[in-house]
Amino acid sequence: MFFGETAINLDAKGRLAIPMRYRDAIQETCSGRLVLTYSAFDSGALYLYPEQEWERVRDEVTGLSTFNPGHRSLQRKLVGSASAIEPDGSGRIQLPQTLRQVAGLEKRVVLLGMGDRFEIWNETILNQRRVEEERSLDEAASEEMARLVL
Repeated sequence: MFFGETAINLDAKGRLAIPMRYRDAIQETCSGRLVLTYSAFDSGALYLYPEQEWERVRDEVTGLSTFNPGHRSLQRKLVGSASAIEPDGSGRIQLPQTLRQVAGLEKRVVLLGMGDRFEIWNETILNQRRVEEERSLDEAASEEMARLVL
């Protein structure tokens, strides 16, 4: 289970240093084999999955009927753009340039542990999104959210 938030600087080659607190868990969970792809729902973000979790997501997405244009779009976004990656000896992962460009990832990024995956955000976009979400949270609360005791 991954959780927490870390602000990170990408290096000049577009590499992200995975925080020490996640390295052992990543090694234990997937022997360092990760898959990076676009966020399914948010521009300005990428998803980083342990390989086994990725395989589950990939199978669900590719199992959708290709007769539906929305399904094809999701398949292209998640499966067609996915990249297998592994941390180097220093715990860094290379974010492919195409994924960085489309997500708008530059120097400052935020790595969010989201349970079974990570999200990698452009720091500025994430901060803007948080402000927007705060303003609209009451309106956007679903019945399931209203029943939560936090």
